[in-house]
Amino acid sequence: MTDNHTAIIPTIVGRAAGEACGSSQEAAMARKPRRSYERKIKPPNITPTEAEYTGMQRAFDHLNVELFGGMLPVVFLTYRARANSAGYFAPDRFTGRVDKAGRHEIALNADAFVGRTDEQIISTLAHEMVHLWQRAFGTPASRGYHNREWSLKMRTIGLQPSSTGAVGGRETGQHMTHYVVPDGPFQKAFRKLVASGWKLNLQSTVIAGTERGPNSKVKFSCPRCHANAWGKPTLEITCTPCGVEMPAEVLS
Repeated sequence: MTDNHTAIIPTIVGRAAGEACGSSQEAAMARKPRRSYERKIKPPNITPTEAEYTGMQRAFDHLNVELFGGMLPVVFLTYRARANSAGYFAPDRFTGRVDKAGRHEIALNADAFVGRTDEQIISTLAHEMVHLWQRAFGTPASRGYHNREWSLKMRTIGLQPSSTGAVGGRETGQHMTHYVVPDGPFQKAFRKLVASGWKLNLQSTVIAGTERGPNSKVKFSCPRCHANAWGKPTLEITCTPCGVEMPAEVLS
């Protein structure tokens, strides 16, 4: 009996010691990967979401002060794709989940960023801000029609309304775009924004085999005879009968 007990005791003690040692080793091993993992997932100083949407809000705030006297109400700025549109304004698009307050939306189409300069893209933001101004202080037309009041305000801030995007286009209508007036209020305000270090960072990914994002074709219109053609936005199209260039039409 004594021999059996003597043989068993060291075995039990050894196992307990081994388990304690194993537990200590496992705990140490568990801690090391955790520290390494935490280093790997350390977040960047600023995320793409913060960079892009903060930048867009900054552009809105700047134009609000420079072109609208800081009078425009706050809106929800988004990126959304809509066929044949560079951007849009949607009144009361969102409602608060708690306070039930309405929020207007200004959306820019990142597909339409491809092949366009930052100035052209932000001119679309200003275009939609005129719709916001008209909603707050003017008399918007029904169903998104661009009326004379809207057209006049556009010219006041240095954007020339044009149904074709070129000189000679109609200044009012259901579907409208614009071009930037050289050295006008908008262009001067935009240059101030860029001088402060502001820039856009992202655009839609270009699909292989195309020149731009999902909406690969745009409309080209002759400013004289109003003939239309469709093709990639990088094309240079001329109306042969009129002998003039047909600019691409990017609607807002």
